[in-house]
Amino acid sequence: MSIKSLFLSNVLTVLMNKFEEDLKKIIALIGDRYGKEVASKLDGMYKKLCKLYEANIVKINHSVMEVVCAADLVLKGYDVDVEHKLNDILTCDVYGLKGDGNIIIEIETGFVPPEHALDPNTYLLARIVSKIARYSSFAKKFGIGTPPHNIVQIPYIFLKPPRDRTEEEVLRIKRICDIYYTKPPITIEEILNARLCMIYVINVDEATISELSPQEYYENVKQLVKVMNA
Repeated sequence: MSIKSLFLSNVLTVLMNKFEEDLKKIIALIGDRYGKEVASKLDGMYKKLCKLYEANIVKINHSVMEVVCAADLVLKGYDVDVEHKLNDILTCDVYGLKGDGNIIIEIETGFVPPEHALDPNTYLLARIVSKIARYSSFAKKFGIGTPPHNIVQIPYIFLKPPRDRTEEEVLRIKRICDIYYTKPPITIEEILNARLCMIYVINVDEATISELSPQEYYENVKQLVKVMNA
């Protein structure tokens, strides 16, 4: 093995160990707060996320929020999975099943890739719309999970039932999505029928969740969103 290969191997080992250590810490915090029984039900998710990290599929900041969300759903009686495959295209972040009902929580960290440095607000708005439109059809309840330091731009159209959404509103949202999503595009039907049931505000530091209705969250942040989109 060359010196360069050995160096890269050592770096990857260090990163892998750090990922595992951070996940163990958040699960230990969850165990202290909610009990060892809850923490024990996260063991399978821990192993799955470690394998996905090794394959360079997940990141730690995203994964710890998934685990905190999963713990909250476990407390509510759900059987929970993370990075759950829905079909050949879509994999959701957190999936819960209880009886005949299921729930999906998609994590939104607010990260903006460098290629969208000049249009971050529009890019993030389109990403939120795409998550609500694509994933909500797979669950009876659909929510967005986000940290307190991020502001989720919830289009007002999703605070109204589908029957009250106008053609003008739907087309305006679709035009924004079409800038970023073309393969496949977000359809008019997906936007028209999409449902947002809750916002999970995830406090990773304390391993706690604050569940708000979309209306409650919107009222709390609408002035800031107006400033962002001024």
